[in-house]
Amino acid sequence: MTDLVNNFLPVSRQDMEERGILQLDFVYVIGDAYVDHPSFGHAIISRVLEANGYHVGIISQPDWKDENSIAILGKPRLAFLISGGNMDSMVNHYFVSKKRRPSDAYSPGGVMGKRPDHATVVYGNLIRKKYKDIPIIIGGIEASLRRLAHYDYWSNSFKRSILLDSQADLISYGMGERSIVEIADALDSKIAVKDITFIPGTVYKTRDISGITGGNESYHAVLTPQYDEMKENPARYAESFGIQYKNTDPFTARILAEGYPNGIYVVQNPPQKPLSMEEMDDIYELPYMRTYHPSYEKAGGVPAVTEIKFSLISSRGCFGGCSFCALTFHQGRIIQTRSHESILQEAKEMEKDPDFKGYIHDVGGPTANFRHPACKKQLKEGVCQHKQCLFPSPCKNLFADHQDYLALLRKLRALPGIKKVFIRSGLRFDYLLADKDDAFFKELIEHHISGQLKVAPEHISDEVLEKMGKPNRRIYEKFVRKYEKLNKEAGKKQFLVPYLMSSHPGSALKEAVELAEYLRDLGYMPEQVQDFYPTPSTLSTVMFYTGIDPRNGKKVYVCKNPHEKAMQRALIQYRNPKNYELVYEALMKAGREDLIGFDKKCLIRPKTQKQKPTKSVKNKALKKPTKNINIRRKQFEKGSKR
Repeated sequence: MTDLVNNFLPVSRQDMEERGILQLDFVYVIGDAYVDHPSFGHAIISRVLEANGYHVGIISQPDWKDENSIAILGKPRLAFLISGGNMDSMVNHYFVSKKRRPSDAYSPGGVMGKRPDHATVVYGNLIRKKYKDIPIIIGGIEASLRRLAHYDYWSNSFKRSILLDSQADLISYGMGERSIVEIADALDSKIAVKDITFIPGTVYKTRDISGITGGNESYHAVLTPQYDEMKENPARYAESFGIQYKNTDPFTARILAEGYPNGIYVVQNPPQKPLSMEEMDDIYELPYMRTYHPSYEKAGGVPAVTEIKFSLISSRGCFGGCSFCALTFHQGRIIQTRSHESILQEAKEMEKDPDFKGYIHDVGGPTANFRHPACKKQLKEGVCQHKQCLFPSPCKNLFADHQDYLALLRKLRALPGIKKVFIRSGLRFDYLLADKDDAFFKELIEHHISGQLKVAPEHISDEVLEKMGKPNRRIYEKFVRKYEKLNKEAGKKQFLVPYLMSSHPGSALKEAVELAEYLRDLGYMPEQVQDFYPTPSTLSTVMFYTGIDPRNGKKVYVCKNPHEKAMQRALIQYRNPKNYELVYEALMKAGREDLIGFDKKCLIRPKTQKQKPTKSVKNKALKKPTKNINIRRKQFEKGSKR
């Protein structure tokens, strides 16, 4: 056990002593359990620093009520690092209803409550209370997506940059491998943290912006609306986010400066450059233990490891551009990939694990079937600022090709210890259709799904899909027809499971009814429905808060009333007897009484119905006019088919 533990990074003074480390260069405080696997950001950052000659120790889920809990490894030589975890701590803790989640997959034994709300802010203030002058660098998804002023759904308030609230000195945003090494080297060279203002992929605070507002025009900082203006007028926040949205590319982005009271500015440098394939390989081939720290064994391990232990990360980045997704702000739109050789070697290492049964659970990334940049110019000139690669329709320059991904999957299937290779990461069906060669589509159906394929049309109303940045209904229906056709040709009967979202900005009862009608015609009722969840730094969240689409400044209908949200959810699951009253009310409010009745096009039966008596049953019908109707309604409530 001691030899095994020594292969993890130090988590105690004893670990440091056994390695002969008198003082760590960095102490990394994390909101998750310590899992040394490249699916966890803290593992990548710490191993990258280690590979560059720095000693890093981990403090996982410290007691935030005790300032001594972050002192167990001593004061680091260079800086404290902080990550709230693989998820924003508020998303980790709460359902969209704001009710507390019962468990935490990123904590030992799945126990909830091991980290505080707004973990990055709490940890930062805890460290600053204990160590007044130590540099603090924050990163991870929570810091990355809250790097400038933002709307916080859980408190229903407009918050400052997390850099200010956490009392940190720098944010390393995005994936952070390049920027964290540059920060480390700068600190190691005795550069004061307040003077580290020049590194791509970082955010810093200053009172002096004269150095970024003069000189060459192309290097001028863009001054976004001031925090107080945005807090007073949400429309100004929509304007600011529109500027941010156009400055997420490392080749074209400008420096952004956001003003605060007392002359403080939070300055965002352009993102770090994308990693080459060789750099990606190097990062994913670092000496990870690929599991949780042995100290969690008694608690039953860390549940999240189950999902990723036998999965392969093929790529990062996404040019899909969904409005409700924060990937554009975190990983960027330029696809970065690992080589076949690197991925195959990882698969071979998997085979040595005694728990491996021959099934690779996933080969993908944010979007599984993106294995190269959307077009040839992106790696030299960056992505387009004013248009998307796939929305509203595929760009004429889009290079839609699955040959590389298909070749990788074939190689994995050919490995002697592999029984099945699944694809569980999301697939962009519009990109799949854009490829004129059906070879990947056919082999997907033949080899890489197990009975059903999960896809994400999200909605069926073109008005809502436009706000979502998703392809229109016609494209999805074309995909469904082709999926069914190819399954039939392959002699398979496999199903589609569509992910659907209710109450997204732009969706009123009219659009929710339209979706219910589509599901009626499809003969499908989803078991689960995702109500729109406003998470930091997405276009959809800005629409939710401001009622404005930052892309064009137009007003957007936003459903915020909890009862209306419940009605929209109920319409998607209109066959569930528990939803009858909500569906009835929704149809009445939408003026769609035509969908209440006995016709095959109706969604629900009436509450009462007076029938006109016929000659043959006139007397009987008059005596008990609603008997048969009540029987049929009870059958419906039991879930019987019409």
